[in-house]
Amino acid sequence: MINPARTAAVAAALALAACGSAGPLKWPEGGPPPPKTGTETAATPTEMLDPPPQAAPVRVDDPVRSGKPRSEDPFDLPPGG
Repeated sequence: MINPARTAAVAAALALAACGSAGPLKWPEGGPPPPKTGTETAATPTEMLDPPPQAAPVRVDDPVRSGKPRSEDPFDLPPGG
């Protein structure tokens, strides 16, 4: 008796094994992308992977200055019912 789950698992494994690269990567037709406007040369892959400062800004000031308890809130009422 053929087990459908086992057959599907074998088929998936074979399909995944066929997805491997056959050789080194190459640029598509036309070569690498042109450099950004205002620059002389195109960025290297390492420079492309380095995030700009806007992507991970440095935190200058922590909004929580200390761990003191909150003051009493007159509007913090239990639900009416």
